[in-house]
Amino acid sequence: MTTLTGATLAAAGIDAVALKPTEVDVSQATALDVETLAIDYEGAAHVPDAEAIERLASAADVRVTTPVRADGFDPLGDDSGFDALPADAGRVLVAGHSAYLSEDEGERAVAPRLRAAVDDASDPWVGTEGIERLALAVGGTQYELLSRTTARDVRTLRTAGFDGSIAVYAPLVLSNSEDAMLDAVGDYAARRGPVRNALPDGAPTDSRATGRARDVLKQAIRDYALVGSVETVAERTERLRDIGVDTIVGYPARGLDPFLS
Repeated sequence: MTTLTGATLAAAGIDAVALKPTEVDVSQATALDVETLAIDYEGAAHVPDAEAIERLASAADVRVTTPVRADGFDPLGDDSGFDALPADAGRVLVAGHSAYLSEDEGERAVAPRLRAAVDDASDPWVGTEGIERLALAVGGTQYELLSRTTARDVRTLRTAGFDGSIAVYAPLVLSNSEDAMLDAVGDYAARRGPVRNALPDGAPTDSRATGRARDVLKQAIRDYALVGSVETVAERTERLRDIGVDTIVGYPARGLDPFLS
């Protein structure tokens, strides 16, 4: 595997790196030359301990996902999970994915909890997936997933007078190998509704894809992820900035090893 460096992230226009503790050793991220680290854990059981977050904070600004409907992070109920987080850790406020919520948590109202969490946080990012209008109404940095409509959506926001910050999240694969791209993010792209509807039934979603399935996936990974050479990704991130995106957040879809010198 070709070794890249943190400086390569900067050259590609990546401002922040999203870390999934279920997939990587987050402590290694101190070697990445980026301004911001966003800890995107999957379920409360995977929140790194306070000491680990503090070590990351010594190298970069750190933000931690806080699902406002989940016990431990519910601003209108049990918020004990915040006790384990350093006071200066930033927040990425999200409704919380149903896969990681109990039935009771999943039934809790998002709007009042999100508003309370925004009021209690300093400079929060607000995840917009599935709650776009609500996220815009409560303010904070709008944290969106890259998609085929991102350019249109951001232009619409800016034209309408929104002058707040916008951050965009995307899986990242710095490689010229189409097979490597498909193996890393083909399945991710295939879960998006328009892609799922366009794919033939039962088609592989990785490098094994052929024919129409491969054609669909080749376009989809470019719509929903940042893929290609450093230069190709840099051109894409520059276009995103030109239309009004402030922060590009890359999720290293092949792990951190390629970026560690």
